[in-house]
Amino acid sequence: MDKHDQLNVIREDFIHCQKVLMAIGDETRQSILLVLMGTDCETGLRVGEITEQTHLSRPAVSHHLKILRDAGVILMRKEGTKNFYYINVRTKLDLLKTLMMDIDKFMLEFY
Repeated sequence: MDKHDQLNVIREDFIHCQKVLMAIGDETRQSILLVLMGTDCETGLRVGEITEQTHLSRPAVSHHLKILRDAGVILMRKEGTKNFYYINVRTKLDLLKTLMMDIDKFMLEFY
């Protein structure tokens, strides 16, 4: 694959990663992700639990959770009237791995 072809692959990678990059690029959403990753709970956390650990308002947490869900980074499980949020292990974060591997390959080959 020549330089131009590899750049096109990386361009496509960036397009596929846009939602994820936007979602995880925000410092507040990063703190929510860290809370979700740091919990022992395998069933997820409720908004109130995330609010306690991040010291954000409930509406702010809900807003950021929606952005993370829309990007496919986290999932929500309903249990009656309760919603539990957790990291999506089959997440689109894998797209970031592909992007980084393609950039790394490009840099090794052409620089």
